[in-house]
Amino acid sequence: MSRRIDNPRLQPGRGAASNPAGRFEAFQSTAFDDGWGSLNDGSGAPRTIVTAETAKSILSYNDSPDLPFDRSINPYRGCEHGCSYCYARPSHGYLGLSAGLDFETRLFAKVNAADLLRAELARKAYRPAKVVIGVNTDAYQPIEREHRITRQLLEVLVQCRHPVGVITKSALVLRDVDLWRELAQRNLGAVNVTVTTLDRALARKLEPRAPTPERRLEAIAGLALAGVPVCVMASPLIPGLNDHELEAILQRAKDAGARHASYTLLRLPFEVRDLFADWLHVHAPGKAAHVLGLIADTRAGPERNGDFGVRMRGQGAYAALVAQRFAQAARRLGLEPAEPALDVSQFLPPPTGQLRLF
Repeated sequence: MSRRIDNPRLQPGRGAASNPAGRFEAFQSTAFDDGWGSLNDGSGAPRTIVTAETAKSILSYNDSPDLPFDRSINPYRGCEHGCSYCYARPSHGYLGLSAGLDFETRLFAKVNAADLLRAELARKAYRPAKVVIGVNTDAYQPIEREHRITRQLLEVLVQCRHPVGVITKSALVLRDVDLWRELAQRNLGAVNVTVTTLDRALARKLEPRAPTPERRLEAIAGLALAGVPVCVMASPLIPGLNDHELEAILQRAKDAGARHASYTLLRLPFEVRDLFADWLHVHAPGKAAHVLGLIADTRAGPERNGDFGVRMRGQGAYAALVAQRFAQAARRLGLEPAEPALDVSQFLPPPTGQLRLF
């Protein structure tokens, strides 16, 4: 488990102030400032290292009643956006790495993802249903510009007429607007764009390497202009920090062309609690105790409460008030609270290797 840093200081462009050992490691280390600036002297900010990974499988299945899909694809492990609150950070522990700086600097690209997907869709036993790309880490994070794994996956899905959605906070999604337009024309594709805040200064601190709020709104507008259904995700709402922006986010997204809307309340699983507390003590020290207290209230105690039925929306009076505000704003703006239903009847399995010879 991670631990608090007495005087946390963040690296420029990074979201985590520390790099605690993963929760599965046998030994833990504790960082401390010896008075000589050794904890983080600002010299040599950690660079991003990308490792090519040959994955064994590419489709992940879930049976969560909280999710409107049962399968997903994550082209990358780790995420360079560096969001301090990211619920996916603890997943780096399975690699023997830290949920802190490792998560945003030690990235893995599943270079054989498209081939694996093609093989999975060709299986006789496969039955199509909407697949969502980028559920754990952003499929359009900066390294996608070079590796293009997300685009390769979309090309397979377009060829097979398979329904697909994506969750992203990156304007890079517009690079693939040709594929998303083709999918949308067949009622096979929809895009979810996350807008956490409209405050550019806060976004810069909260999500240091993600596109600005304005760029995300431009992405919504560009997709909508191409006829692609877009859902704005006001996520995560952080009590006492950005939750007051809920109505404004929905309004701006509606004006840009979003048709659907959703939200989630912040939860802080495992190591993320201390990492986010460090972030608060750096960027909002006067609010830290209040924000953490409100988060605990919406989770009926432990900030990491991941029980089905409450992990996305929280519980208690504060969470209920947020739910009411969202429902009223979405109704007033004409934003559908559910994602569009996509067509599964058009699915065409990819040709097998032998058939490709003819």
